[in-house]
Amino acid sequence: MMKHLIKKNWFFAGIFIVVLLAFGFPSLGRWVREYSILSVGIFMAFFITGLTLETSSIGPQLRRFAAPAAAMISSLLVIPLLAWVMAIAVMPPEFVIGVCIIATAPVTVAAGTVMTDLGRGNVPLSLLICVLGNVLAVFTIPFSLKIFVSFSGQIELPVFQMLFGLAITVLLPTLAGQLIRPLVKDKLPSYRKLFSIFQQCIVLTIIFNAMASSTGRILQAGASVILVLAFMIFLHSLVLGMNYAASRLIGLDRPSTTAFTIHTSQKTLTVSYLVWAGYFAAQYPMALIPGIGYHLTQTIMDSIVAEKFRIAADRAAGKFKT
Repeated sequence: MMKHLIKKNWFFAGIFIVVLLAFGFPSLGRWVREYSILSVGIFMAFFITGLTLETSSIGPQLRRFAAPAAAMISSLLVIPLLAWVMAIAVMPPEFVIGVCIIATAPVTVAAGTVMTDLGRGNVPLSLLICVLGNVLAVFTIPFSLKIFVSFSGQIELPVFQMLFGLAITVLLPTLAGQLIRPLVKDKLPSYRKLFSIFQQCIVLTIIFNAMASSTGRILQAGASVILVLAFMIFLHSLVLGMNYAASRLIGLDRPSTTAFTIHTSQKTLTVSYLVWAGYFAAQYPMALIPGIGYHLTQTIMDSIVAEKFRIAADRAAGKFKT
């Protein structure tokens, strides 16, 4: 029983372990940075993303313009603006910047599609939201963050340098994976679980590196960190409700509502880390804490939401007695 429980929830156990390691051995964080372990790992994670991303099914979704357009407006415009407005009202500048970093990030790649599938949702629409979101975010992140952080008057972002860096780190390996995919497509299913574990391990390493970089300040912040976690729970709850309402407003069917609600509400910690590590870590070492909080929140909360969508879909299909 215990073995099954640990196997099912190994990622959460991993978070607990890396947090303990970060506070016990913070110098390991410098070792991770010095040897570019995360840089190589993130490049490989996006290569795997391109390798495993099945894009052939998303073509018909392009003809339904309303859903993907609304998803991009929500993910890349409304959510960042909403998060920024809320954060500046209750948070210190370092955490405001962290909220903006995660809010401007694109949607998750694998997690959103997996949860859409669990919820009996429209997987091709989920994939389209994923592809469009990650491509467009490379271009929107530098300009959005430039606007948001300019209000603090403390940071000057090299917008075009950031844009180029994201394109090299995110788009290039993803495109390379897509180009190689036809050559190895038949062999990929047997490695899918291994790929998923690798990508989750990259997230754990990101959490470790972020925590190890700011252990002293986290201890000093104390209750402020708890406030951040509570804020991210409230923000994600609000975003889920907003996206569900938007999906109903534009008249999406049940499977598309599931895909839109879940995937449009998610944010990727990997791209957030790239932005934080490249442009904010030295001056704001705790600015990735909101991103970690949002990632944990969406992992737990969206699993529950996906289950509710699944039950509703099964009932509608007559699999449960009403």
